[in-house]
Amino acid sequence: MTEIVIIGAGIIGLSTAYSLTENGIDAGKITILAEHLPGDMSVNYTSPYAGAYFSLANEDENLKYSEFTYKNMGKLREKLGGKGSGIGTCKSTENIQQNFDSDYLEKRKFADDLEIEKSQIPGCDLAVLYKAFIFNSPLLIANLLRYLTKLGVNVKREKLNDVKEAFKAGTETVFNCSGLGALKLGGVEDTSMIPTRGQVVVIRAPYINECYLAWNDTSTYIIKRPDSNLDEVILGGFYQKDVHDSNTYGYEIDDILQRTIKLYPKILSDNPNGNRIEDLQIIRVVAGIRPGRKGGVRIEKQELSDGKVIIHNYGAAGEGYLCSLGMANEAVSLIL
Repeated sequence: MTEIVIIGAGIIGLSTAYSLTENGIDAGKITILAEHLPGDMSVNYTSPYAGAYFSLANEDENLKYSEFTYKNMGKLREKLGGKGSGIGTCKSTENIQQNFDSDYLEKRKFADDLEIEKSQIPGCDLAVLYKAFIFNSPLLIANLLRYLTKLGVNVKREKLNDVKEAFKAGTETVFNCSGLGALKLGGVEDTSMIPTRGQVVVIRAPYINECYLAWNDTSTYIIKRPDSNLDEVILGGFYQKDVHDSNTYGYEIDDILQRTIKLYPKILSDNPNGNRIEDLQIIRVVAGIRPGRKGGVRIEKQELSDGKVIIHNYGAAGEGYLCSLGMANEAVSLIL
């Protein structure tokens, strides 16, 4: 009998199922209902498109989620088999618009090998160096789904028009992890949701083994992708609010390449194939839509008149992977 249903099989929905099992819930009593599953590619299914890296530059209100995720991601990696899991680590340097603030830094001391320097990047004040988790997003969600099904979690492909359709015979609790779908899902219809477009350029670059990012007037990043047979590196990007457009544009490709090369010249200087843009091996160009939300994430318990419960857990915007385990843990705690 399915006592708990999870709507959505993105990183938040899958992490919620994982958290339930980690908290002793019988996997056989859990069902994931989702229109899209790992392996699918749809503009309405954000998780496979994510560049997916850990960041310390997120807002303070999400720090408790990212700290929990950071402290528990290594355990998940081992459960998924270690190497090949889609979870890796590397040195990361984040250049941020943040004056030196002891409280700001104190809140982020959970990160391993943390160092702070003055940034040399225009528009940034600090360079934050640390050991970061990096993710191969399509591989990770596929491995996590496989792990959950081996435990006994049930998975069914189903498109819901209303959140109450998730209540099957015997279901007492529904976790709404519908991401951007919360905007149109009947019974939820959260008008605070903001589609937020991004575009990235994926190159083959085995000579790059770190992440390098700058958050100033633009969002510019170089992200090493782990467990990639093609030695992928993600170059980005954009953070375009209220834009729901999955097309890719040549002028944005040019802009990304110019910004990332200026920020991190090793993209060209260390390339054994040559030191011109034309020498880069571009694998693909991708645009995706992040599930942004005015007011931030929604993790909330909703009690229905018949005594049944909906737990809402969505709205992570571009922080789904780095907040995944923390958001799931808090959502699950609402029924324990």
